[in-house]
Amino acid sequence: MSANTPAVGDRKGSSIQKVVFASLVGTAVEWYDFFLYGSAAALVFGALFFPGSDPVTGTLLAFGTYAVGFAARPLGGIVFGHFGDRVGRKKMLVVSLMMMGIATFAIGLLPTYATIGVAAPILLVLCRLFQGFAVGGEWGGAVLMSAEHGDPERRGFWSSWPQAGVPLGNLMATGVLFFLAAVQSDEAFLAWGWRIPFLLSAVLVLVGLYVRLTLEESPVFAEAKAEIKEKEHGASHMPLLEVIKTYPKEVFIAMGMRMAENISYYIFTIVVLSYVSDYLGASTDLILQMLLIAAAGQFFHSLMYAPQAAFFSELFGTSVRYTGASVGYQLASVFAGALAPIIALQLLGSPEEKNTTAVAIYVCIASAITVVAVLFAKETSGSSLRHDRVVRDAHES
Repeated sequence: MSANTPAVGDRKGSSIQKVVFASLVGTAVEWYDFFLYGSAAALVFGALFFPGSDPVTGTLLAFGTYAVGFAARPLGGIVFGHFGDRVGRKKMLVVSLMMMGIATFAIGLLPTYATIGVAAPILLVLCRLFQGFAVGGEWGGAVLMSAEHGDPERRGFWSSWPQAGVPLGNLMATGVLFFLAAVQSDEAFLAWGWRIPFLLSAVLVLVGLYVRLTLEESPVFAEAKAEIKEKEHGASHMPLLEVIKTYPKEVFIAMGMRMAENISYYIFTIVVLSYVSDYLGASTDLILQMLLIAAAGQFFHSLMYAPQAAFFSELFGTSVRYTGASVGYQLASVFAGALAPIIALQLLGSPEEKNTTAVAIYVCIASAITVVAVLFAKETSGSSLRHDRVVRDAHES
């Protein structure tokens, strides 16, 4: 071997770094699009798409369209997981990013209620459905690419980087909104300024697609394709049914472990926008400035969120890993993130008699559910991802 030829370990290190970077960039872009909607729902969508209501009711209606995106996420996880477990992770990541980009760009072009009446919120809901469907397939593929490319000893470290794409996307969305609010009057921002971040997403999506198209398929999945094909014996490989049959406990553990993290996150990043605006009367630029600082620092949320990628990947076998991890993750988002803004605002009550204690109790209950899920989980650190209970059972039968 010449002095200029890298060792095998070095080539592997460069490979995982490239995969991690691509996963981080793509995830950040996709979640920029997804979180941008939440911030806009809290700040402007109530007035633009649901006029005639008082501020709190208008925001609740806007959060209703926001929750629709979460309802579509499990379906996206199932569909993308199905094909991701059959044809590969990379292709599904490219499709999900393109779908998210088109939906987000379309929101930036939508006419408001004042222009086309009730058709405006209907179109908004349709775009949000496409956003939710796309992001439902994003998380599982992105974290699996990092987990399955990396070595078992540092899987938690490598897998945590795609997780950082989620708060990074939120940080970018908040940063763009903050800049626009700072250089525009509230009237200009409400009239047209809010559209700019949605239209800018097209540039970010193109960057994300370029990076993702340079990736190679997951080596763990590539090795398992032959076994998966052999397992079928002429029958169709149905990852969702196999997850339900073989890994039901793991799905509930994944869901439970997300409750505290997911509910608290959307209260801190979405509900707080409405609270300080509608309940405390703060200006838009001050609200976004506070959220920008919080998104950069993350409080203690990252301590709960970062290990999920590696742990959820280890729960499921290779032939159903994309589906299993996505379903567990996204179902929790429906019961946690989707409902958190609506439940929290209902618990808060009116601005004149706000009840912040009720919201705190809500978060405590979610935390208790997560603790129970952790107690039922088994330690999987350092275990090989080349395991598959579904394939093993098929061979034994």
